[in-house]
Amino acid sequence: MSNRRSERFAVDDEEDDIYNPKSKEFCQACVDVSTFASLKGGKKWLEARAKLDCPLDKPELGRAAWSVLHTMAAYYPAAPTPAQQQGMSNFLKGFADFYPCVPCAVDLRRNMSKFPPKLDSRDALSGWLCMQHNLVNQKIHKPIFDCSRVLERWRYGWKNGSCNLPDSD
Repeated sequence: MSNRRSERFAVDDEEDDIYNPKSKEFCQACVDVSTFASLKGGKKWLEARAKLDCPLDKPELGRAAWSVLHTMAAYYPAAPTPAQQQGMSNFLKGFADFYPCVPCAVDLRRNMSKFPPKLDSRDALSGWLCMQHNLVNQKIHKPIFDCSRVLERWRYGWKNGSCNLPDSD
């Protein structure tokens, strides 16, 4: 049996076990549970599952991760100190090293190697992260986001006022 090494773990030829729900190596964060819905009762099973406190699947984990990352970037200092830049660099490296979806983490590390984080300002980091997110969107055939609107989406709210809090009297 061959053994391939990654930065994080050794992966045996049974790598597909992470996709097999009967395997002890099964990774729920690596799959979209909706692909199993037909085996479990279809839409009703998915709706019931959504009400339970189940571990996140790949799409849920991805949405949560992107929300946190984009929000962190949107609130990153406009002119960060060298220490703040180093802190964000360390965070992003750790995030990529420990992201639970192994294939996703491998892609993220590869993309970060090709396009290193831009940490010199809020605008630079937010734009870089948007570009990273669009690389994933392109891979999974989702719409590409207009990165010129990233701070409108993640910090200030849409210009049409739809995110504004109600006026208080």
